[in-house]
Amino acid sequence: MAINLEKGQKISLSKESGATLTKVVMGLGWDAKQTGEKKSGLLGGLFGGSGGGSIDLDASCIMFAGNKEVDAIYFGRLKSKDGSIVHTGDNRTGKGDGDDEQIIVDLSRVPENVTALVFTVNSFSGQTFDEVENAYCRLLDGGNQNEIARYTLTSQGAHTAQIMAKLYRHNGEWKMHAIGENATGRTIEDLFQPISLLL
Repeated sequence: MAINLEKGQKISLSKESGATLTKVVMGLGWDAKQTGEKKSGLLGGLFGGSGGGSIDLDASCIMFAGNKEVDAIYFGRLKSKDGSIVHTGDNRTGKGDGDDEQIIVDLSRVPENVTALVFTVNSFSGQTFDEVENAYCRLLDGGNQNEIARYTLTSQGAHTAQIMAKLYRHNGEWKMHAIGENATGRTIEDLFQPISLLL
């Protein structure tokens, strides 16, 4: 059964999954906030609304060695240089059920010098998180697709990015840390410095 993480909580991936994981999937999802003020017909409240009906958030993963950025995986670069991390592609609306974007990590291939993988979401369109709801990240076992842990965001606000979670090495095993820190930035490059201060 998956763990619902609180902000700041840390878990061991091997203990929670019951096995040594070699491949995991970080799924990220969100919805555009619907105010429901402009409803036209049955589907108006779902897809119309005055909230615009879509928002272009981008999920990314940054590889760090200590507090130095090594590589970044995002919609413009769907695979890490070493091939250990693959982004499944850009979702520009947030519509649909399930994960909006997924990042697949082969932990067995992550270079030894990489100490942390940080997962972020930023608003490429510049809309703030006041216009986002139901944002979450969840970690899946890459083998059987079972959900290991989920972190649901509760903070809305005028920020345009969220530093969601990180996977990191500790005493030879991988752990997950729910970060949930607000940030400002339309692109992944804008987040390098604020992330490095958290590591």
